[in-house]
Amino acid sequence: MGISNFYQELRDKVGSELIFMPCVVGIIRNKRGEILLQNKGNGEKWSLPAGAIEIGEAPAQAVVREVLEETGLYVVPKRLTGVFGGQEFRYEYPNGHKVEYNVFMFECEIQSGELCPRDNETSDLQYFKPDNMPELALPYPKHIFTQTDNNEVYFQWNNTWLDIPFEN
Repeated sequence: MGISNFYQELRDKVGSELIFMPCVVGIIRNKRGEILLQNKGNGEKWSLPAGAIEIGEAPAQAVVREVLEETGLYVVPKRLTGVFGGQEFRYEYPNGHKVEYNVFMFECEIQSGELCPRDNETSDLQYFKPDNMPELALPYPKHIFTQTDNNEVYFQWNNTWLDIPFEN
């Protein structure tokens, strides 16, 4: 689909400046436990199927839409796997647009469909073993891909975040 009207109108106002972007990402495994990755063919690194949450859209709804657009697969999100954001999740697109993602990561199950992208954002789709994946565009922790039976939601944490001076 490319950029939505909402984000295009926002970009028309702010240009390439840094914006917050709520987004979703889907972990999709085949029967061998390999993880589906996407290559956009424009020099960016490999990524999980992902995209922006649109106005009025729930995160789980967005991951279903984005995965369908980018892979041709109908998926059902089974659990929230992780929540990510902050400076580590800043990204600059080849066109110079800067974003700081707030990511909702879902483990998804394939319901139907055929592996064939429906948009022009994907040039290659390939499954990789979790311990042999190429470097991804965003720094997701590697252990999140190898733990399939963990029901805990991963989130970033740093104890120094408790060292915030409070003003009275």
